Amino acid sequence: MRGFWKILFLFFSFASFLVSQQTELVDIKKIIPDIVLDIRYATANNFTGKVLYPSYDCFVAKEVAIALKKVNEELKKQGFRLKIFDGYRPLSIQKILWENFPNPMYIADPKIGSVHNKGYAVDVSLVDIDGNDILMPTDYDEFTEKASSDYKDLPPSAIKHREILHKVMKKYGFIPSKTEWWHFNYKGHKNKPVLDIPFSSLK
Repeated sequence: MRGFWKILFLFFSFASFLVSQQTELVDIKKIIPDIVLDIRYATANNFTGKVLYPSYDCFVAKEVAIALKKVNEELKKQGFRLKIFDGYRPLSIQKILWENFPNPMYIADPKIGSVHNKGYAVDVSLVDIDGNDILMPTDYDEFTEKASSDYKDLPPSAIKHREILHKVMKKYGFIPSKTEWWHFNYKGHKNKPVLDIPFSSLK
């Protein structure tokens, strides 16, 4: 009988572990209604030149959305707002990006998966309080040395804006990429599963 209860205990422990690893993806607009979206992969204005997403929606893990709300609120006190280029990205789309630019410095190999595929990465920038673009180091997805988070040969205002963005993002649990000033991973992503849920299933 003891063996039965031990097996039952292990079963429920494993089930609880699986539940804890599940990712709840949410529409960022429902958490941050005034967030500025510029979802490039929903347009042809991206490095592939193709429309890859079926809608302009942006999804992220719920805890990521809550942290981004705090980031946005703090930035507003400084006269800025967040703009999001990308959040959750299905693994099937990751494969297309890799086919177009198979460089692991900038695009994660789909065999491993990207933190975007987990819903725990975001590509973001700053805009002014009215939602207008301000000077940043480069455009989104410019895969050059200038996009590095520590690149210095830039106008002072671009460096200042990058530092403001990075400081507030890091304060709320986001880790910046070394090669892309716009890319941030949220803490706790390592044990989260890579997902290939289509956007149509999330609406």
